[in-house]
Amino acid sequence: MDIVLYIIIGVVVGAAVGIGLSYSLLKKTITKSSQELLHKAQTEAKLLKKKAEEDTELLKKEKILQAKEKFLQLKSEHEKAVNEKNQQIATAENRIKQKETALNQKIEENNRKAAENNALKENLNRQTEAAIQKQADLDKQTSIQKTKLESIAELSSQQAKEQLMQLMQEEAKADAMVLIKEIVDEAQNTANMEAKKVIIKSIQRTGVETALENAVSVFNIENDEIKGRIIGREGRNIRALENLTGVDIIIDDSPDAILLSSFDPVRREVARLSLQKLVTDGRIHPARIEEIVAKTKKQMEQEIAEIGKRTCIDLGIHNMPNELMRLIGKMRYRSSYGQNLLQHAKEVANLCATMAAELGLNAKMAKRAGLLHDIGKVPDTEPEMPHALFGAQLAEQYKERPEIINAIGAHHDEMEMTNLISPLVQVCDAISGARPGARREVVEAYMKRLNDLENLALTYPGVVKTFAIQAGRELRVIVGAEKVTDDQANQISFDLSKKIQNEMTYPGQIKITVIRETRSVNYAR
Repeated sequence: MDIVLYIIIGVVVGAAVGIGLSYSLLKKTITKSSQELLHKAQTEAKLLKKKAEEDTELLKKEKILQAKEKFLQLKSEHEKAVNEKNQQIATAENRIKQKETALNQKIEENNRKAAENNALKENLNRQTEAAIQKQADLDKQTSIQKTKLESIAELSSQQAKEQLMQLMQEEAKADAMVLIKEIVDEAQNTANMEAKKVIIKSIQRTGVETALENAVSVFNIENDEIKGRIIGREGRNIRALENLTGVDIIIDDSPDAILLSSFDPVRREVARLSLQKLVTDGRIHPARIEEIVAKTKKQMEQEIAEIGKRTCIDLGIHNMPNELMRLIGKMRYRSSYGQNLLQHAKEVANLCATMAAELGLNAKMAKRAGLLHDIGKVPDTEPEMPHALFGAQLAEQYKERPEIINAIGAHHDEMEMTNLISPLVQVCDAISGARPGARREVVEAYMKRLNDLENLALTYPGVVKTFAIQAGRELRVIVGAEKVTDDQANQISFDLSKKIQNEMTYPGQIKITVIRETRSVNYAR
């Protein structure tokens, strides 16, 4: 037991001694390292200080050098500016000297001219005095001669002058009257001959075919089976087509043909094209008919615009507003007393251009006025004024020239003519309409009656569309379901029948049909 205790004590004592020795050695090592680091830091600090002093000295030298360079530069610029200023002063002095020299020369020249003028003035004064003396002598001689003449003729000079002037005036008047009569007679004969020559030449150069417009179009079909499909179950297809287009579709015993009757050529063309598309497609039912008619109407608007543009190009008329070109295209589907309106307008335009060229006027302006003279017949809305005045209003709205506006408004004497183009357009319009077979009064009166019939129905509130069909024997009025009730629709039908009966003249009777359709549309998605 004692041995173990001694061993433990020995181990403890040995550990204590080892720890003490280790601490002593470590302390010496740390002290030595600290001294070395301090010495190293001091050495580096000295080196850095020395380097900083060197850098400072170098920077100081550079700044001094830059300052010297800047000074030299400023000195050079100053000397240059001084030299330029001196040069400008020298140039100015030279100019002043030159001006002074030129001024001295002008003064000398003026002095010389003044001396010459004085000499001329003295000479002129001498000549003037001589002329005055001569004039006095002449007046004296004239007075003597005048006194002698008055004593011989027993008349004063004033009386003789008046008698002579009166005699000369009477002779001049007589000669002038004879000359004026000859000039007037010759002018009338020449004017009549020239006018006939110009008109004949114009008609010969612009001769066109005469084509009258009809109120019926024929749609050819392959067989009678297609007729049944067009009619549809209980006639629903044909009713839908008539209601949408406003055209009376006549299906009778005529083989392979369907008649489309309407006074409006645009409606007939829409109905014809729609039927053609439906027959080609094969799907004929009310929904499809409505879709096709809507597409065809849009297509017709595009075609009308294209016709107007092509007409202007063919006639060589440029810078025509798009809206006026659209109205020109609508002329293709309008007629005036049975004469196609576009054909009439083109003929008048060519006649105006030919006559204007013969008379030495502006042919392009005359042609433009001739083409636009009936533009007031194809408005989108019915104006309450003559078509000539409305056409002039349209031309003014689209910034046409005053000469063209006056020619349009004055071609039926609704306006006073202010230029030579206006009577030219009036004459050419009369020539185009007066040719044998060009117009047909009956058709125009018939179309006017149908137009009046439709416009009369449009005056009632809630009316959306009106269609005069069956040659004016039936009037179909389509009203908005949201604006008009069933009772109001009946009232419109009754009132309209009484109004037509009291205000219009027509053969037979007219059937008034008011259509009020309610639709409910939903989509299954």
